[in-house]
Amino acid sequence: MSTLNLYPPKPEEALCLSPRESPSCQRRHTLPASEFRCLTPEDAVSVFEIEREAFISVSGACPLYLDEIRHFLTLCPELSLGWFQEGRLVAFIIGSLWDKERLTQESLTRHQPGGGTAHLHVLAVHRACRQQGKGSVLLWRYLQHLGAQPAVRRAALMCEDDLVPFYQKFGFESLGRCAVTAGALAFTELRCSLRGHASLRRNSGC
Repeated sequence: MSTLNLYPPKPEEALCLSPRESPSCQRRHTLPASEFRCLTPEDAVSVFEIEREAFISVSGACPLYLDEIRHFLTLCPELSLGWFQEGRLVAFIIGSLWDKERLTQESLTRHQPGGGTAHLHVLAVHRACRQQGKGSVLLWRYLQHLGAQPAVRRAALMCEDDLVPFYQKFGFESLGRCAVTAGALAFTELRCSLRGHASLRRNSGC
């Protein structure tokens, strides 16, 4: 997953609101400067383009390939979140539900309706938007989003060891070595209770 730092989202701004501009320009459809929303299967190609550049260039593989992205965005779009700026995807998270205590190889491709754990498969930021903290902002909002879903009690993920401190800042605790491996890569499994994130959402105005 990408290296991430805190960067607050900008308030929404109209793209064409100068009082000197013609009424036709003022009536032109504009896109919000910044918005967060769940992803759809129509977003899959944009998602994969960001993910492919972020992961294949580093490890030679992606957590999710295009068909798998479409699969999860069809089955459980409510467990995804994208950050769009002026209509363009700049960062995203894709998750699914899991019903066992620990992640397994099967959890990489399965969505288990009724499971109480949101498995975060991938978090990625567009290459032009890295080192700006967008991943931190997105993850915070995503955990609030999950906390508002009563059936989801916890979040889980696996990452390389150097990213463990980043996720610990958001309340994730290490469960030790994950059973899942990818070639020579080994991962730490982390888990976070969502109990406090629902109240954070109510009190934050997000």
